[in-house]
Amino acid sequence: MHPFSFIPAATSEAAIQAVATNTQASFFAGGTTLIDLMKLDVLAPTHLVDINRLPLSEITASSDKITVGANVRNSDLAHHPAIHRHFPVLSEALLAGASAQLRNMATTAGNLLQRTRCSYFRDPVSRCNKRDPASGCDAISGVNRSHAVLGASEHCISTHPSDMCVALVMLDATIQTLLPNGQSRTLPIAGFHLLPGTTPHLETILQHGELITHIHLPITGVTANSHYLKVRDRASYEFALASAAVALSIVDGTISEARVALGGIATRPWRSPEAEAALVNQPASRSTFLAAANAALAAAQPQRHNAFKIDLARRTLVHALEQLTKGGN
Repeated sequence: MHPFSFIPAATSEAAIQAVATNTQASFFAGGTTLIDLMKLDVLAPTHLVDINRLPLSEITASSDKITVGANVRNSDLAHHPAIHRHFPVLSEALLAGASAQLRNMATTAGNLLQRTRCSYFRDPVSRCNKRDPASGCDAISGVNRSHAVLGASEHCISTHPSDMCVALVMLDATIQTLLPNGQSRTLPIAGFHLLPGTTPHLETILQHGELITHIHLPITGVTANSHYLKVRDRASYEFALASAAVALSIVDGTISEARVALGGIATRPWRSPEAEAALVNQPASRSTFLAAANAALAAAQPQRHNAFKIDLARRTLVHALEQLTKGGN
């Protein structure tokens, strides 16, 4: 690990200034991904700006939304009564991620900024356009069983690792930030994570030094009836091969509103308007769910080792919808 300076920040403004004025500085909260990548020599920040003392660890509820501070730990968010009541999909997604020890440290904002688990990204000897722009992508010709079948490009096929973000995309969350110029902005999560295209090293729309302060979750009727299903190689501390975040409103056996997002198969948390359109105004039946799953994966493009993910994702989505409608989640 390279030497670095550790700088405690007393205010958001001080933290932002310390990072914005140094291109090699990073915010530090839970550190569950950052320290890991520093040990692997993938990241080498010269300054870590500690934001744990900032007043960003509260969860507050109003009549129309729940606001989550950036430093709220994943375990606290997963077990909060208001999250259980209004957004069971989010609680389930968080509890499906990592391990209990990591959830006690990992933060909401850190989860939003989680880096890919691609083995080539995490190996400094391998070519990786995300780690070293324009160097190439060894995953495309290498072992790519865990990689993306949606949203990939000829420059990057790495899969976004977060469970929480799949739920947040389905919930239409918004992200509140503070910019280095002192202004704040609110970002819809739908456009927060970028597709790799020709610039896979650009992962979000954040500016350097821009600090996430809160996540806002709008309360709607449909999200109270929601579910997260994750399929993985083992039951604990494993990333998704395929996952589905689903929510339905059903009136007299007919689906009146639907939300669908997929994880483990795409380069960013993947909202599926195609699946949602296939569900709305249709009976809540297996044939409807199969049609939605086919629509969701219609554009999938497999690599040499991950074609199985397409059918796995279809089955995962169908099973998640069946669990939700049968009350078996």
